[in-house]
Amino acid sequence: MKNTFLVLGLMLAYSFGHAQTVVGKWTTIDDKTGKKKSIVELYKSDHQLYGKIEYLYPREGREANPKCTLCTDDRKDQPLVGLQLVRNLKWDGEAWYGGTIVDPENGKIYKVKMWIDKNSPDKLNVRGYVGPFYRTQTWVKEKE
Repeated sequence: MKNTFLVLGLMLAYSFGHAQTVVGKWTTIDDKTGKKKSIVELYKSDHQLYGKIEYLYPREGREANPKCTLCTDDRKDQPLVGLQLVRNLKWDGEAWYGGTIVDPENGKIYKVKMWIDKNSPDKLNVRGYVGPFYRTQTWVKEKE
């Protein structure tokens, strides 16, 4: 009986230790074209989740390292590469919520919720809110 509990305990510890995490690099996909837009690195600091743009995929008509000219906060006129896109998300046991995400193409800041797709752990659902309205994007985990 003691061995059974030991085995169950080890299995439980293993599953928690190897659970999927949002921390890491994710590829963002353009909703309209289906093409890769950027790579965003999500990271934790003080028990909160943040994210910054690590790489921009080349796009015709865009300068090499554009700036967030339409941002209205401290990110205004900051280069997009290195820009802190995601701020202050908290974990509720199932999803990251309560923080914000900025759309650098229009400068708007949205409330955001993020969670890993239960059917596909290499996909991250990113939902931006304006009041009762929302839009959900799927980001894809970068291969390590």
